[in-house]
Amino acid sequence: MGAPPPTIGLPFYPGEKDLFQFAQNFEFFEGEFWMSGALGCGYDCVAPEMVMGGPPPVGARKANLDNTTKAIIEELGYQEVGNMRELKSKYGGIPRPLLNLSGEVFAKIMNDAFGYNLNPPFDPYNDTLKYLIASYVIPYMGVVAAVGANPSINGYVSKKILAGLLAVEAGQDAVIRTLLYPRKDEQVPPYNITVADFTIKISELRNRLAMCGLKDEGLIVPMALGAEGRLTTNILSADNYSLGYSRTPAEVFRVFYLTGDESKPGGFFPEGSDGRVIHVPILQMYGNWM
Repeated sequence: MGAPPPTIGLPFYPGEKDLFQFAQNFEFFEGEFWMSGALGCGYDCVAPEMVMGGPPPVGARKANLDNTTKAIIEELGYQEVGNMRELKSKYGGIPRPLLNLSGEVFAKIMNDAFGYNLNPPFDPYNDTLKYLIASYVIPYMGVVAAVGANPSINGYVSKKILAGLLAVEAGQDAVIRTLLYPRKDEQVPPYNITVADFTIKISELRNRLAMCGLKDEGLIVPMALGAEGRLTTNILSADNYSLGYSRTPAEVFRVFYLTGDESKPGGFFPEGSDGRVIHVPILQMYGNWM
């Protein structure tokens, strides 16, 4: 049995509702990508009551996955639904934001990451390996956002929920990275680029867009950045003390908007996140997470 609730303090503190509704934008994002990739349909099929009238995602479709990967990705998608149920029950829900999950957005990410246009354009739905590389883009941002949010959470219920979200997000990121790691030296067809190079370039792009220094690393790193400075393998991205990096909401938006500007929507969120939940004052309120 878990420990009983504390007898002092509050279950929720002011501002925490805004924070956890902010998180719902990304629960929608992850869930739609993974359920669509595995099943061909997301929340509208699995949990239509969750979307609250929000528009369906653009460009999401079923991916050409092998059976094992399909089973894993389907589970990750359902996990997002469960997370969303808990968040909505405790903090109220938001309508699903407009999401662009088209191959064109992922192609832009890869082009920006490498500094030139891949030919043919990268299509995450084409095969298992490309889908896993595209998945590499996503859950890590939830991990660093949750780590960053932790110092601002005071409610004992909110702390429990955040810890649970962080555990699952970190596990999802670890699963994706572990699936990719044995194939790190494999070239991704039809490109003359290895899996490891894709992860390195994606991580470098996220660092550039977030404008926050080094908070993201690919599957291979210089030995000085490896665990205890002894390895170049990097299955888990972590700092010099093997602790998770953290990001502010503004840093996360700069990446997912693909604009490098938290006030300029684009990328996966062409109309921004739900503006009634996260807006400039909220970003300023939580802007000092480190």
